Amino acid sequence: MKFDPFRELDRVAGALLENRPGLRLMPMDLYREKDHYVLSADLPGIDPGSVDIDVDGQLLTIRAERTLRGAEGVKWLTRERESGSFLRQLNLGQGIDTEGIAARYENGVLSVTIPVSERAKPRKIEIMTGESATSVEATAVDAPTGHREAVEA
Repeated sequence: MKFDPFRELDRVAGALLENRPGLRLMPMDLYREKDHYVLSADLPGIDPGSVDIDVDGQLLTIRAERTLRGAEGVKWLTRERESGSFLRQLNLGQGIDTEGIAARYENGVLSVTIPVSERAKPRKIEIMTGESATSVEATAVDAPTGHREAVEA
């Protein structure tokens, strides 16, 4: 298995967050589809108004808050759903269009679309052949003298 520094960093951050009371790590999936990445994070029971997504340089941060309220004077028999803060941070790296990031929250799942910038997209390089190739001029430079000479291809 190949070493992945980002996965290792995420694992270490998760271990640290597990020991902080009230701060939870949200499970997520991340994949690339054509010219954008899609991040899907599970946030069941979260009020969409409590979700905060921001980008600072190349760092994407997602925060959310879940508060559970019960009627006053209730005697809980079991309480397994946790309240607290959720946090996820991702280093986006280069080649991301941070201005075009969009998000939606539906059925307890936060979906964030992260577009790849135009300059980072693969592009086809045209190879000139025949007539178009012979019309291109190049300049040759004689290294010792610095003299330039036009050369036809």
